[in-house]
Amino acid sequence: MKNTVLKFGAYGLILGAVIFGLALTFGSSLSYSAQEIIGYGSMIASLSFVFFGIKHYRDKVNAGKVSFGKALLIGLLISAFVGLGVGIMDYLYTTVINPDFADEYLAKTLETYESLYSGEELAAKKAELTQQMEDYGGSGFMAALMFFTVLLIGLIISIISALILQRK
Repeated sequence: MKNTVLKFGAYGLILGAVIFGLALTFGSSLSYSAQEIIGYGSMIASLSFVFFGIKHYRDKVNAGKVSFGKALLIGLLISAFVGLGVGIMDYLYTTVINPDFADEYLAKTLETYESLYSGEELAAKKAELTQQMEDYGGSGFMAALMFFTVLLIGLIISIISALILQRK
């Protein structure tokens, strides 16, 4: 199991870091909504190694058998590798490649709020977002958030893959 997790986890980590990094770097001219869709797409593509890792373990390592629990564990461990790759790339992006990302995001989102809201509601939304960015806008927190986001999506993919691939 260890070799399967390391092999497919490493593939997912590398693919997650590369695709997510490319999406962040070359997608910067796109809207934040489009960037978000591309980001989630890159996470899901990288998490495809969960399915292939479980299948490899079942077919090549464990004589065609894998329990739901073992498959889920393999999937979660591979997901953690992918999350690590995406989290590292997010941290590098917000500290080295584009250290002004948080300020740019805040300014663009506040601009969007001005077209959607007015009066007291606009002031409340601006204050809320500004406070959130001050509280959580650090690169380390954003990288950790990306890691846990990937891990959560990976949990869902792991459950589905374990249900499909389990054999006793």
